[in-house]
Amino acid sequence: MNLWFRLLWLLLTNPFRPRLAAPFEASVLAFRVWPHDLDTSLHMNNGRYWSLMDLGRTDLMLRTGLWRAVLRHRWAPVVNAGTIRFRRELRLFRPFRVETRILCWSESWLVMQHRVLSRGRDGGEIVAAVALVRAALYDRAGKSFVPIARLMAEIGAAAESPQPPPEVAAFLASEDAMREAGASGR
Repeated sequence: MNLWFRLLWLLLTNPFRPRLAAPFEASVLAFRVWPHDLDTSLHMNNGRYWSLMDLGRTDLMLRTGLWRAVLRHRWAPVVNAGTIRFRRELRLFRPFRVETRILCWSESWLVMQHRVLSRGRDGGEIVAAVALVRAALYDRAGKSFVPIARLMAEIGAAAESPQPPPEVAAFLASEDAMREAGASGR
């Protein structure tokens, strides 16, 4: 996390923002492209997208109340896989939003979608980037990942995971293939 001022702002404004109904309501955060977000091509640096998505996941934890359990149990949020598709560049001073939502889950991890949205010249919505991440909470004391059922109980949610959409199934299959390739030393 290298966006300390944006994180501080998120923490200070959190008490004034409405609670999110977990697990399906999305976090939406508004930003603007500042000079320190740019790369040498004078558009937002590709690494900055990932950092801003960290803030989206943080907002989701804060506004669902999950942060209380994370602090109480000393759990560590972990992203163990991610993929991104850049569609449009974001130039200096351009306003945009990061939308973060949980799509589905297994026994020990969640798949979240991040969409970076802006407005076109015609006022229509533009998707600048879309990312999928597989994330979990790691219990340092238990040296294991927190079961998603426990995570859901901590935030008072009782829901079954939806079936993964085709793009999520492909993402998960790709991650399985990479894990197998790494295990075999290829």
